[in-house]
Amino acid sequence: MSRKPRLRSGSGVTMHDVGLAVGVSAITVSRALYSPERVSDTLRTKILEAVDRLGYVPNRSARALASARSQTVLVLIPSLTNTVFIDTLAGIEDVLRPAGYQMLIGNTHYSAGEEMQLLRAYLEHQPDGVLVTGLSQPPEFAQTLERQGIPAVYMMDLTADGRCCVGFSQEDAGEAITRHLLERGRRRIAFMGAQLDERVLKRLDGYRKALRAAGRYDAALEDLDPAPSTMQMGADALTRLLQAHPDCDAVFCCNDDLAIGALAACQRLGLAVPQRMAIAGFNDLQPAGWVTPPLTTVATPRYRIGTEAARLLLASIAGEADAVTCHDLGFTVMPRASS
Repeated sequence: MSRKPRLRSGSGVTMHDVGLAVGVSAITVSRALYSPERVSDTLRTKILEAVDRLGYVPNRSARALASARSQTVLVLIPSLTNTVFIDTLAGIEDVLRPAGYQMLIGNTHYSAGEEMQLLRAYLEHQPDGVLVTGLSQPPEFAQTLERQGIPAVYMMDLTADGRCCVGFSQEDAGEAITRHLLERGRRRIAFMGAQLDERVLKRLDGYRKALRAAGRYDAALEDLDPAPSTMQMGADALTRLLQAHPDCDAVFCCNDDLAIGALAACQRLGLAVPQRMAIAGFNDLQPAGWVTPPLTTVATPRYRIGTEAARLLLASIAGEADAVTCHDLGFTVMPRASS
């Protein structure tokens, strides 16, 4: 009977060679490298010394074949320049890397169509799981994952439809910051929105809910622009709002970029903040605490969303289903001098 060929590492040295050097089987070498809890610390130290001495390089492809896993996770995010998602990626990597997983990152550019195309393309790499931003994917998205038997965790928002999700209520956060402005005595509160993705629109819903409950809602005080947000956009929007509604006394911006631009416009126009105009942002990015006056905003747990989502996905890949599918990490209103 022919012998089964030995899978070699990139260096040409095999696990069998390492085992011979230590006096153990190739299986024991594999356990020491990939399941260290299954061998003693003394033996693992000897094996690692032999690995270094012989120049053995683990064969990732062979490992994937043996485990039926690719050791990769697909991460779909809408932007590679937005600090919010960069922070989330950092959290994901800090969990995946020690577990031996690599990220495949797909930038959807806030497009559901592009998101679906990226999923199909990356499925050729056979990812073990998928981390998805948001909840607004078409039914085809979940159906594709289900057919392939690939687990997914949805990030940044919450749902009760059975999907595993990690985030916070965007609507509740929008309502909370608007209530804060009402509690500070503001009566003509505007909303400035950009990009108009699902999360921004839910913050808008929260804004409307708070103002309707207070009998203060006026649709004319909404400035909505589907273009990507910039500080210049925030400055321009504030100028437009004041020209059309000079009695406006506060503005809730859907993110800190717009809010910082609005703050700069107030300074340029000679409007005292917060005495004449209160300004609030969203996300609590680093500049928010350093502008003058410091910006009132909503702190969001971006990094924790990444770590928790990655942890849940790894558990799902391992067949350890979590009894809780909806993980609410909450948010924090950060009152500062701008309100």
